[in-house]
Amino acid sequence: MFYYLSGQVTHIAPYLAVIDCCGVGYACRTTNHTLAQLQVGELGKLYTYLHVREELMELYGFASEEERSCFQMLIGVSGVGPKAALSILSATTPEGLALSIITGDEKTLTVAQGIGKKIAQRIILELKDKLAKGQLPSGGSHGGAGVTVIPENKANEAAAALAVLGYGGEEISLALRGIHIEDIPLEEVVRQALRKMVK
Repeated sequence: MFYYLSGQVTHIAPYLAVIDCCGVGYACRTTNHTLAQLQVGELGKLYTYLHVREELMELYGFASEEERSCFQMLIGVSGVGPKAALSILSATTPEGLALSIITGDEKTLTVAQGIGKKIAQRIILELKDKLAKGQLPSGGSHGGAGVTVIPENKANEAAAALAVLGYGGEEISLALRGIHIEDIPLEEVVRQALRKMVK
C-alpha cells in the first residue's frame, strides 16, 4: 500500500515517529536505530510496512530497506510479533542480525528486551532453513527471492548475510568483488559490500 513516507518529522516517542505528509500525520512504529536518524522539524523518509490483523492496522517505518526486510523476515517466524521484531532491530543492526543468523549467534538476539534463548534459537533455525531453501523475502528494490547460499567459508557467510538482507545473487557477486575478504572480519566484509550496493 505505502512503499515509503517522506515529510517533516513532527513527533518522536519511544518506538514511534510521526511524519507529516501534505498535512496528514502518519504514526509509524519504528526502531531505536531509525529514531536516532530522525529529528523533529527536519525532513525524514521511512520505508513502510502496513501490518493488518483482525480489526487493527499499524504502520511500521524504517530508515532503510534492509531494516524493513529484516522486520518482515522476523515477523514471519512463528511466535515473533511486530513488538519483538522491533525490539530485536533496536538491539542490533540489519547486518548484525544477518550475521547472527548465519553464524548461529543467539546471544546477539537475547540482548533484545523480551527475547529469550528459546525464541532466539527458533529465529536462527527457521531463518537459516528458509535461507537454504531460497525462501527469504526480497527487500523491495533488490531481488533476493530464490537465493540459495550454503555458508562454508567467509565469502559464503558474507554472501548468505547479504541474502538475508534481501539482495540477489548477481548483486552480491558484484558487491563482494574486489573486497579483501580473508584479511578483514566478516562484519566488515558485509559493511563494505553494502556500501558498494547503496552507491
